[in-house]
Amino acid sequence: MEKKKTNAQAVVSSIKNKSTLALCGFTLMGSCETILKGIEDSFLKKGYPNQLTILHAAGHSDRINGIEHLAYEGLVSKIIGSHWGLAPKWGELINNNKVEAHCLPQGQLTHLFRAMAGGKPGNFSKVGIGTFVDPRNEGGRINERALQNESLVDIIHIQGEEHLFYKQVPIDICIIRGSTADEFGNITMEDEALKLEAISVAQATKRYGGRVVVQVKNFVKRGTLPPRNVVIPGIYVDDIVIAEAPIQEHRQTSCAYYNPVFSGWLKEPLEESAPLPLDIRKIIGRRGVKELFPGAIVNLGTGIPGDTVGPVSEEEGILNKINLTVESGVIGGQPLGGTDFGIGRNAEAIIEHPYQFDYYTGRGVDITYMGTAEIDFNGNVNVSKFGTKTVGCGGFIDITQNARKVIFCSTFTAGGCEVEVKNNQLSIITEGKFRKFKNLVNQITFSGEFSKIQNQEVLYITERAVFQLTPDGLMLIERAPGINLERDILANMDFKPLISSNLKTMDKDIFSADKMGYAESFFESGSIHKKILV
Repeated sequence: MEKKKTNAQAVVSSIKNKSTLALCGFTLMGSCETILKGIEDSFLKKGYPNQLTILHAAGHSDRINGIEHLAYEGLVSKIIGSHWGLAPKWGELINNNKVEAHCLPQGQLTHLFRAMAGGKPGNFSKVGIGTFVDPRNEGGRINERALQNESLVDIIHIQGEEHLFYKQVPIDICIIRGSTADEFGNITMEDEALKLEAISVAQATKRYGGRVVVQVKNFVKRGTLPPRNVVIPGIYVDDIVIAEAPIQEHRQTSCAYYNPVFSGWLKEPLEESAPLPLDIRKIIGRRGVKELFPGAIVNLGTGIPGDTVGPVSEEEGILNKINLTVESGVIGGQPLGGTDFGIGRNAEAIIEHPYQFDYYTGRGVDITYMGTAEIDFNGNVNVSKFGTKTVGCGGFIDITQNARKVIFCSTFTAGGCEVEVKNNQLSIITEGKFRKFKNLVNQITFSGEFSKIQNQEVLYITERAVFQLTPDGLMLIERAPGINLERDILANMDFKPLISSNLKTMDKDIFSADKMGYAESFFESGSIHKKILV
């Protein structure tokens, strides 16, 4: 039997310069710290490996670890991923053109791994049409160095319909993670918070004759692992590396070395949370919650949606009547945020990353709540590029282009906006320094034109105004009580929106110091929704 157990130094020495290295992680979940630190140390001391191409699907850092260990000019010449919002060193390299950078939708990257594993030359999808990923725009090339090279995306036509084709990226070596390996390389993931796309990455690597390296915490005799628990079979695995310092280098998440709740082995009692303070964020969250209905399958983005929709739903007594999901593969339970975004407490199911995106792109999500940085008259939204700084799109494009209803949650202006709520009225105390409603967004992460073709319902909710995307452009449909249309709304926009002939006042209970008492209306909305579906 081939001896597969090795160490990080031997793996690093085997990586050839100019290789394509595939990684699999989500924030810090799945991060192979022992091996990544080994690559970093070897480059800094010996200068190799160098000029690597890095391929990864999700954001893979907690601002310090993960792919941040590889963020050195010369170590990597090209990076292909979806998000670097928690990877500041990578942001600097990308913005300063020290590396060729391509940003593709997270879900499409997980599906690309699976397509390559099956011997296909790439993956086709409508996801990305009309956005910066579309080759008629930027083609996913997010800095000048990338724009000097060919896009990784083409336009093709299938049965008379337009699709984007995401081209294959042959892999030389992949580094993935499990919990336990046996002598032959069978891998289980009992202590991992997420399954991610590990098996697809391993299969894709073998398709190109590459080496599959797996970091684990535990090493056992061959034949002792329950076969149903094996996530990656040993026939795919070439090298096994035991984490040298498991507490530091094989953490389950950023917040915990290991918590059985996050891997689904235990469920903990969730204490009733204190109500959120009635501030600008809660106002937005409350208005968003009013779009929910019983049984709704919901995706929550980070920021205001993730921080408010769940807590407000809990306060109103409807949280257990909706189904929260996270793009990483978590279904049900209570999602976490920040550097632990992607996992949840008391999940009902944890499935593989690509299959969650199958459901999302198959229009399985009833409502997605997302944040936004910029909005224009055509309904386009930018969340991926701020000035010259690119953070990437993550799963935003996959999700927003296919959800049945899209709700963007944002403050009306940015940079110090302060409000006061008194007697169910809203007053603007200090206006934000920066406008969010722009003539042109800096980068198109959500295409209003494509959304119209999809017949999506799209709302843009702020603390003082609610807009709806119509065939003719952005329309103001509601304003907050106490808000002056000209002074507080129109004077702080770069463009004049359409204004509904039936302009409504936002419900006053949104601005109440007490609960909204939304449960009764919530259950009534379920009956209405069923009638609409019929």
